[in-house]
Amino acid sequence: MTVEQLHEALFGEQVSLYGLVAQVDAQVVGFAVWFRNFSTWRGRHGIYLEDLFVAPEHRGSGLGKALLAALARECVTKGYPRLEWWVLDWNAPSIEFYRSLGAVAMDEWTVFRLTDDALAELAARAGA
Repeated sequence: MTVEQLHEALFGEQVSLYGLVAQVDAQVVGFAVWFRNFSTWRGRHGIYLEDLFVAPEHRGSGLGKALLAALARECVTKGYPRLEWWVLDWNAPSIEFYRSLGAVAMDEWTVFRLTDDALAELAARAGA
């Protein structure tokens, strides 16, 4: 991602991305980047957390929990019934942290993705 792409997503004509930052002594040491999703099961928008980062030297200080709590507050304030995100299977410390907050793994779901050539090939079929 370029700075220009990030700026356009956050501040452009059609805002599609939102962010929070964590600061210590006026220095950004963490962030959460998110966007609205929609659940046809719940009939409401929710928040999808795309990225949560806290600088290694500040992990364990409560900043990650504060960022997630701020997103939870956003959900509750807006009437969004859920906050969700992905975590890599091998990231045991993060999984343990998320579970300590009451998050539940959605192990019955498999993530699928189309990119690059496969995405272009499928898009070409739409015009046929």
